[in-house]
Amino acid sequence: MEELLRLLAEDAPGSELARAAGSDQAARDLALRIRAGMDASKKREAELSALVDVARELASARDPGGVLDTIVHRARTLIGTDVAYLTMYDAARGDTFMRATDGSVSAAFQQLRLPLGAGLGGLVAETHKPYWTADYPGDRRFRHTSPIDSAVGEEGLVAICGTPLIVDGAFVGVLFASNRTRRPFSREEVSLLGSLAALAAVTIVQVRAAAETAAALDQLSAAHAGVEHAAAAHDRFAEIVLSGGDVDAIAAALAELLEVWVILVDALGNELAAAGKVDRSQVAQAAGSSSASGRLVREGDCWVVAATANGERLGALVIGGADDLSGADQRIVERAAVVTALVLLFRRQAAEQSQRAQADILADALSGNSDPRALADRVRLLKRQKELPGQLLVAVCRGDHSGVLARLSAPVKDRLQLAGPYAGDLVLLLALPDAASGARALAEVARQTRVTIAVTGPAGWGKALVEAHQQAARLVTTMLRLGRAGQSAAPDDLGVAGLVGAAEVDIRAHVDHVLGAVVSYDAQRGTDLIGTLQEYFAAGQSPTRAAKAMHIHPNTVQQRLDRITALLGDGWQQPEHALDVQVALRLLQALRD
Repeated sequence: MEELLRLLAEDAPGSELARAAGSDQAARDLALRIRAGMDASKKREAELSALVDVARELASARDPGGVLDTIVHRARTLIGTDVAYLTMYDAARGDTFMRATDGSVSAAFQQLRLPLGAGLGGLVAETHKPYWTADYPGDRRFRHTSPIDSAVGEEGLVAICGTPLIVDGAFVGVLFASNRTRRPFSREEVSLLGSLAALAAVTIVQVRAAAETAAALDQLSAAHAGVEHAAAAHDRFAEIVLSGGDVDAIAAALAELLEVWVILVDALGNELAAAGKVDRSQVAQAAGSSSASGRLVREGDCWVVAATANGERLGALVIGGADDLSGADQRIVERAAVVTALVLLFRRQAAEQSQRAQADILADALSGNSDPRALADRVRLLKRQKELPGQLLVAVCRGDHSGVLARLSAPVKDRLQLAGPYAGDLVLLLALPDAASGARALAEVARQTRVTIAVTGPAGWGKALVEAHQQAARLVTTMLRLGRAGQSAAPDDLGVAGLVGAAEVDIRAHVDHVLGAVVSYDAQRGTDLIGTLQEYFAAGQSPTRAAKAMHIHPNTVQQRLDRITALLGDGWQQPEHALDVQVALRLLQALRD
């Protein structure tokens, strides 16, 4: 087993793992499953990294033909097919024509035109939906025509996947990945090709905007300073994207270039970035007035332009502090909106990739079917951390948990190790010291979202984490049955009810949670408030009868009860809490005996 673990740590291939396992079939199967999980995680990271490279390469491209060549080359590389190609829509003729290819050898194929509805590509063009097949020549779902089948046959294509390119809500073409041998396309590969197509669509908008800007600058060739200014803006935005800059850098660059203030909001109006002396009183109305056309419009004293990708409005740039903007400056703002849309689109895709990876690791961790060390390695790879906490809290969020992650405070986000859906709940793994502190940290989130949150732990990776999750799931069910929906709680917060769902009970910790303040007060001052509590409950919660049993004045008993209230908080005498206190008193007596 040590040899297998060493080989896994050294990223050894499956053949070496099988050899090391020898006749131990179970060890070999487990090692190969772990190897497969690690390979899948690395593949996702490689795909995400490749999309980053594609986004940067496309953002820096200026030549439309070069952009299309880059797109098909990247599609062929990322999907791992023999051929990739792209067709563009010809509105005048009502068909699509071959515009760029990579890996193609057939002249007839490179000159092919596809009528709408004909072949796989024509069906994609007609429906604006992706289609794929492992065996196009034998697939009867598509309307085969002699020109298409002849060109496809000359190229030798068998498996084909095509996805539409949509720009500003309009269909402009189809991106394909094809193989010369039969092969199925996984949904992950189709999704990856779709992500590349989305980037391609944004870039086509970007190139069009650049062409429009160039045309406007050509008309203003006499104003040489304006041309230089636009070129500097183009280079500045390209540099930001290539260096991995975020929307803050774009806003700052635009504010500096035009000597204005800039604010970027998302599609819901939430502020994402700002630069300069922003007048926020004008932002809300202006941002809501921008269209999805990507063109700059005037709104009162502000200018606003939508940042859109693939027909979807991702946000808006609002510019103020300028009485007027020249035509060249307006094109610069529109260019900034295109670059902003690209960055926002990539940010969302990166977040989605990360969420899917987290969900996969979380499911493996909570199912108990994966090796704890392999899980920790996958988390380190995902989070890019050298060390991971050995103990984690488990928070189970039940209800409409769609807004939970967005409302986590910064300190909690910093301690969040994994988050994702599991068994219908949202599960968070947090590097916080104890369940009580975790419940307090999530209390405001529960109140705002009306989600019920149960927090247990801390627990280490492996069986302990699985048991902590099971306890949290039982605890959240108990909370709902007790009418505590929309709250956050740890097991001790539910008193006796919280003990019922626990796999193991720390009696001392529970007693300290309920009566610790009273016990400490007695120890520090030499009093016996614990004894008063015992007599008070023995007397049926009657101060008068308790005083008689203790041979003291009722006022003295009442003063002690007031002190206990100050220590335990209001409500400890209510039936539910009084039961918790009585059980804790019995447990304390048992510990002392």
